[in-house]
Amino acid sequence: MLYFLLIHSYLNSNQKLVLLSLIFVTTYLIPLLILILFKKIKLIKTFNVHSIKERKIPVAMMIVLFYLLGNTLFRTSNLDDLGLLFYATCGALVLVYFLFVFQLKTSLHLISMGITTGFFMVLGAKYGQPFPIIIITIIILAGIVANARLYLKAHTPLEVYLGYFIGFLSPFVTYYLL
Repeated sequence: MLYFLLIHSYLNSNQKLVLLSLIFVTTYLIPLLILILFKKIKLIKTFNVHSIKERKIPVAMMIVLFYLLGNTLFRTSNLDDLGLLFYATCGALVLVYFLFVFQLKTSLHLISMGITTGFFMVLGAKYGQPFPIIIITIIILAGIVANARLYLKAHTPLEVYLGYFIGFLSPFVTYYLL
């Protein structure tokens, strides 16, 4: 929604609503239903998916979903920015999956905060209008989320920093590759 408030779009209100609904279903409802199914068939013990073993299949499913969404949006006229966002997320998740080989777990919460920061920086550079207040707010929120993840002992400092770093770089790498 923030994207549509900041960047001029040729979409009407109904088209924006359909697009936001598609994104909500693909990034929230489908993953939620997948997690419920995985818990029911005992592929995961809890919805927190603490271990790397439990994270592998959900992260792989998210890679596929984000790639398909990114591909759909990138090929649609005037939606390539949003396609970039989902390609960047897919790329970050691929790297996260690769790090599982080295028994490194990264904070997916901080990956999303880093992607958001990097995405708005890329948009600012692309459209020549930086968004300092938004970027500063996202960084502060990322700090709060990181603190919460550490306080809950859900992650180590390395996992939190690594997550943010991967997320932050992903939109830049994706933008320059596309």
